[in-house]
Amino acid sequence: MSTTKRSAPPIAATALLLALAACGREDVAHYRVPKSAPAPSSPASMAGEVPPPPGPEGRAALRWTLPPGWTEGQGDAMRYATLRPPVPGRIDVSVTVLAGPAGGELANVNRWRGQIGLPALDEPALEKARSRLETGVGPVTLYDFTSSGPPASRVVAGLANVEGSTWFVKMTGDAAAVGAARAGFLRLVESLRLEVPN
Repeated sequence: MSTTKRSAPPIAATALLLALAACGREDVAHYRVPKSAPAPSSPASMAGEVPPPPGPEGRAALRWTLPPGWTEGQGDAMRYATLRPPVPGRIDVSVTVLAGPAGGELANVNRWRGQIGLPALDEPALEKARSRLETGVGPVTLYDFTSSGPPASRVVAGLANVEGSTWFVKMTGDAAAVGAARAGFLRLVESLRLEVPN
């Protein structure tokens, strides 16, 4: 009898140690999972730098003349530049560049329309909505759409193929603010040109 009583505690202690060891292994496995699959990062982001947006092929760079009162901010990973017209209200003006055809004209136009709550267009409707503006980089295709709201929103955007890249100059926001800045926006688009950096 005494032998049976003495062997019980070591069995219980062993079971407790195995349970604790198993719990410890689960904790270690839990913490190892995130470390084994880190999010991919580019050398630029690892160094804390934002990679510059792609520029057009060739040595010349796209330039423009700001309308009176407009200001220009720096770009980021997604934008070549951010422009600010001197009008009140919600408004955003951006210059963006993507390599190649950038998904195609119809897809981009329908994305802009979707951003202000308008339905997609088909190719015949796209042709009717399209206008062109001659610039120093060739023709720029323009679109102008307004949603019914409320509040009403508007997008005016131009796209151009420049040396193998697609450039987008886009203004979106409150319909009143975009309408007030539209004339300046068109002057800016007309001023587009290629310049060789000094």
